Amino acid sequence: MSADEGYDADWLRADLRRSGIRPVIPGKRGRKRRIRRDKRRYRERWRIQATFNRLKDFRRIATRYDKLARNYASAVALAAVIAFWC
Repeated sequence: MSADEGYDADWLRADLRRSGIRPVIPGKRGRKRRIRRDKRRYRERWRIQATFNRLKDFRRIATRYDKLARNYASAVALAAVIAFWC
């Protein structure tokens, strides 16, 4: 699981490892014990976050005017085509 440094907590890392999930969370700056992280995997997290930010540029997606999940999913698909095709 990839997350930003706001989720840096020893208990969260331990829970993830117990569940068989490898945490990719950078340590906070003031942390006494440095945490190693996989920079390549952390870069993937940034790519995913940038994709969501690009989709949220569309007002209809950011505020979710649609009541039905089907209509919202269609709006997200259309916004993705427009955002990444152009």
